[in-house]
Amino acid sequence: MADLLAEYDARLRTEAEMHGAVEVRRAGPLWIARFDGDHLFVTYRELDDTSARVGEVSAILAADTTVRTAEWKTRTHDRAPGLESALTAAAFEPDEPESVMLGEATTLVDMDPPAGVTVRRLTTPSEIRAALDMQDAVFGEPFKAESMLAAILRQQTDGESIEVWAAEADGRIVSAGRIDRIPGTAFAGIWGGATLPEYRGRGIYRALTAARARSAVAQGVRWIHSDSTEGSRPILERAGLVKITETVPWVWQRNEI
Repeated sequence: MADLLAEYDARLRTEAEMHGAVEVRRAGPLWIARFDGDHLFVTYRELDDTSARVGEVSAILAADTTVRTAEWKTRTHDRAPGLESALTAAAFEPDEPESVMLGEATTLVDMDPPAGVTVRRLTTPSEIRAALDMQDAVFGEPFKAESMLAAILRQQTDGESIEVWAAEADGRIVSAGRIDRIPGTAFAGIWGGATLPEYRGRGIYRALTAARARSAVAQGVRWIHSDSTEGSRPILERAGLVKITETVPWVWQRNEI
């Protein structure tokens, strides 16, 4: 596992995490990215002067009122003494921990959908928007679909390899997720996996993951990684991926007056 963690740190941190950003700035060890819409994203490797670095980000948030939300991404294996206290003092709140999963893409490819379910890549904006709306409903995060759709369409227009896949049953989308190949690496990330509650436990999500993995392998991808909730982690573990660390997103939201 140590080798996988080292590969993750070397290939998928800092610049790779800025993939898809419309604006990137540096503040010492921090990478600060603006994505489509009103969201700021902060990542790093190692930190010493944590209070000062959090203060720099707080100053950016205070100055730029177009930013409505921010995420400071942490990993449990990083060294950043005092970071949690500094983030709490700056009005960031921890979200649910997620497992960082990593493994060979070929371990995921062998799973067909159950009877009555079709898995396919979505290609039109209306189809993609329908999948994103379903994910919003599952995750309880309204109004993210519009900004996410804009980001996906922009990346596709720019020639970047981001795909949205869905499983359909009974005339509707019941599960969906993205796969995003990281330029210049042999990695792809699987993101946004969501399945309607009444369709869980049938192997649909596993089949959706297999379809995404097959597409990635066909494009030369060797490794798949994912930040997984406790709902999807066991599925990926059974498929051969390994938990190498945990990530906790610390979230900030602007208070509207």
